Amino acid sequence: MDSYLIQVNSHGDHAPILDVHLKTNGNSISLGKVKGRKGRWAVRASEMSKKTFNPVRAIVDSMKVEPNPKKAMISLSLGDPTVFGNLPTNDEVTRAVKEVLDSGHYNGYAPSVGYQSCREAVAAYYNCPEAPLEAQDIILTSGCSQAIELALAVLANPGQNILVPRPGFSLYKTLALSMGIEVKLYNLLPEKAWEIDLKHLESLVDEKTACLIVNNPSNPCGSVFSKSHLQKILAVASRQCVPILADEIYGDMVFADCKYEPIATLSTNVPILSCGGLAKRWLVPGWRMGWILIHDRRDIFGNEIRDGLLRLSQRILGPCTIVQGALERILHRTPPEFYHNTLSILKSNADLCYAALSAIPGLQPVRPTGAMYLMVEIEMEHFPEFENDVEFTERLISEQSVFCLPATCFEYPNFFRVVITVPEEMILEACSRIQEFCETHYQGAEGAQDLECDK
Repeated sequence: MDSYLIQVNSHGDHAPILDVHLKTNGNSISLGKVKGRKGRWAVRASEMSKKTFNPVRAIVDSMKVEPNPKKAMISLSLGDPTVFGNLPTNDEVTRAVKEVLDSGHYNGYAPSVGYQSCREAVAAYYNCPEAPLEAQDIILTSGCSQAIELALAVLANPGQNILVPRPGFSLYKTLALSMGIEVKLYNLLPEKAWEIDLKHLESLVDEKTACLIVNNPSNPCGSVFSKSHLQKILAVASRQCVPILADEIYGDMVFADCKYEPIATLSTNVPILSCGGLAKRWLVPGWRMGWILIHDRRDIFGNEIRDGLLRLSQRILGPCTIVQGALERILHRTPPEFYHNTLSILKSNADLCYAALSAIPGLQPVRPTGAMYLMVEIEMEHFPEFENDVEFTERLISEQSVFCLPATCFEYPNFFRVVITVPEEMILEACSRIQEFCETHYQGAEGAQDLECDK
């Protein structure tokens, strides 16, 4: 019988030495001394994990306030259209998934970039003469969030910087900082319906700028860029030779008096990675189906970026295969009236909310034209007892049980964001409570001045 002897020798602070002997058929063979780990536990979190920071969670988790127990909580904070059940997805969408599940044909692993047939379905859906697409131009991902993560990871190295809108979706910064990428914030202008301050944007570009993030339609602003404004953005990117990461998860979710233009359809030379998915337009964020559309008609990305995306996609096993199997039917058979009805509800809620909040002294809402949000400026000089938007929204919770996200979460203090996907009666009740809250705490110019003097 073979036997093994392992002797551990340790001297002071030095790492232990393993002296290994193998005894076979009576003969002893020394395998020598193998250096082992230091004889104590030293498990530490990675640098990447330490750099990962979600400002929304950090701010919201620190808001240790209890809602008013006499009033039912109304949450206008979460960008999930499914929460209240008033915006279900279409029956055609759910039937497509049920049939795929029953077929048993999509229970295995798919290619990391998605099934070829599913990539063809996405390409066919978004293909147009101005921005042609083929299956090879599509990467399927686990939701739009992963699409953004892969796009950032393939375009930027640690030490480089990216240009991010302010106010803007917090995930861009969370992902970038965890990768060691610097974030430079360019300003959006509320007085111009949240258009980009193009001079400020261009002033931020330097030799280390890896990409420009353009979010249209916008979270948190609910704004939609005009064709002419998008062309001006492209002109900046072209002059500076900076590729664009287009977050278009709310693409086509615009109100009737507005037109959505995918930025790639207007680009003649700027390469673009456009990120989208099923989450918002089809009202199924939990299904985690997203995609990257590679627009590169001048072959500026070339094989380098395509191969990089392929390799990055192989770090995990891709998006849900069941939803992939249903994707062609979801994209091509969802009836147009479903989209129309969803947008009618959002537009009606937006109009109600904008009108109600516009009538409240001390608040200045910015009218939205798409997506699912509305931004409201707080004239802080008329609410001098509050230091900032975080304190304002905290007290709104504790007194009125209405939860709106302070726009500090989006790098834009003294505003708050309202989600307009809730049922109409809740929108009206929430606005009524916000009015009561503001009337309680509003101070005119003289009152505010007196309160400042008392501090």
